[in-house]
Amino acid sequence: MIIGAGGIVRDAHLPAYRLAGFPVAAVHDLDFDRARALAADFGIPKAHPTLAEAVHEAPAGAVYDVAVPASALPHVLAALPDGAPVLIQKPFGENLAQARELLALCRRKRLRAAVNFQLRYAPAVLAARELIASGAIGEVHDIEVRVTVHMPWHLWTFLEKSPRVEILYHSVHYLDLIRSFAGEPEGIYAKTLRSPLAPRLHSTRTAMILDYGERIRATVTANHGHDFGLRHQESYIKWEGTRGVIKTQLGLLMDYPRGVRDYLEVCSYDPAAHSATPPVWREEPLGGSWFPHAFIGTMAEVMRHANGETGEPPTRAEDAARTMALVEAAYASSAQAATPIPSL
Repeated sequence: MIIGAGGIVRDAHLPAYRLAGFPVAAVHDLDFDRARALAADFGIPKAHPTLAEAVHEAPAGAVYDVAVPASALPHVLAALPDGAPVLIQKPFGENLAQARELLALCRRKRLRAAVNFQLRYAPAVLAARELIASGAIGEVHDIEVRVTVHMPWHLWTFLEKSPRVEILYHSVHYLDLIRSFAGEPEGIYAKTLRSPLAPRLHSTRTAMILDYGERIRATVTANHGHDFGLRHQESYIKWEGTRGVIKTQLGLLMDYPRGVRDYLEVCSYDPAAHSATPPVWREEPLGGSWFPHAFIGTMAEVMRHANGETGEPPTRAEDAARTMALVEAAYASSAQAATPIPSL
C-alpha cells in the first residue's frame, strides 16, 4: 500500500518494486487524479481518494510505503493500524524535535517502522561494503563524499517553503551512510548556505566534517548549483584504507533526472610495503544503480522483518532518529560563528 504518488514513487519506488516482483495493492494521494494516473501507468489495482479509505481497504498484512513530505508524517503515521509494518520516506521529520515525536508515535502504535535511507542499498555501496569486509583495502581511515552537480530543485516545489533544504533533504543520505560505515561521530563541523542561482531555497550548498577523532577523516561537500555542463560535474563516494581505496560514481545526480552510469573502482595497494609495482585500478561489475535498485533493499528489509524472517531493519526508526540528531547538530554548527582569525 503506497501513501503518496509523487515523483520519487513514480521514478524509484514503483520501478524498483516491479523489478523485484513486489505486488502493490493500492495507492493514495491527496491529488486523486495523480494517484489514478500512477495506478493506471503501473497496473496498480486501486487508487483511493482518502487516507481513511486506503487504510480501511488495505489487505491484511499490508506493508505501508509512506512517501510524503516530512511535515505530513505525523498525520499519516497516526492513521495507520497499530503494529503495521511501514517504510517511511526520509527525512524522519523536519528537525530533531519532530523526529523524537515520530519515534514516540511509532513506539506508541508499535509500528514496525524503518526509514527509506536507501543509499545504503545502492549496488555500488553494497559492493564497497563487501570489499571492505573482505579486507581488500585494509582499515578504512578516510571517507569522502563530493557532489558538484546541477540539481533541478523546481521539481520539488514544497522545498521553497522549507526552512531547511540541502542537508535535510539530500546530504542526510551521506550522513546516514557514513554512520553505517564508521559508527557514531563525536561531533560535526558544518556550513550550509544559499546559492544566488536558487534564491528561493534556504540552502543548496554544504560543507561538513564529521569528527571521529584521529581515527577517520569523514567529509561531505555538496554544491547543487554547478550549471556548467557535465564536464566537471562530480558525484562520488571514496573510501581510503591502509591497503587500498574504493571510489564509486553515483551517476544519478549528474544530468538529473536522466543521470549517467554508476561505476565502482578499487585499488588494492599497500604504500607501507614500498612496492615497486605502481597502483592499479580495476572496475568492479555492478548490477544496477542507486535509482531504482536501492529501493528494493529497504522495502525488502521491512517485508522480511514483517514476515518474521529477520530482526529489525538496519534503517529502523531508532537508527534513523540518530541520523536526524546528526542533521540537527550540523545545522547548529552552521548557525554558529566561525573561529575568528587572530590578529598579527
